[in-house]
Amino acid sequence: MNIEQLYEFCHSKKGVTEHFPFDEDTLVFKVGGKMFCLTSLKGWEAENPFLNLKCDPERAIILREEYESIQPGYHMSKLHWNSVYVKGDVTNKMLVELIEDSYELVFSSLTKKVRNEIHDL
Repeated sequence: MNIEQLYEFCHSKKGVTEHFPFDEDTLVFKVGGKMFCLTSLKGWEAENPFLNLKCDPERAIILREEYESIQPGYHMSKLHWNSVYVKGDVTNKMLVELIEDSYELVFSSLTKKVRNEIHDL
């Protein structure tokens, strides 16, 4: 996966917006105003990209044990976030699954009203 594919995939999900709330480097994808994917543009330029993705706490531990390129979330809650290094041992298929899981976790945490508004887009 490259940065363009990440961008297109995240924007293919309903209700996704992009932001730079922290600095000009950290691209954040949100649904319903809540973050589900963060990445450093400089990391992509340096050919060492990673994504911070929300994850179920129990699954996060299992994934970290199974994949060398999945680590506790960098500058995030280590309980709920993983950093996934794109050029590591995670396949593109798995990366897509992890992004989808992150999106769904955040989407399902939104109020029913906000979820309905997003579905109606």
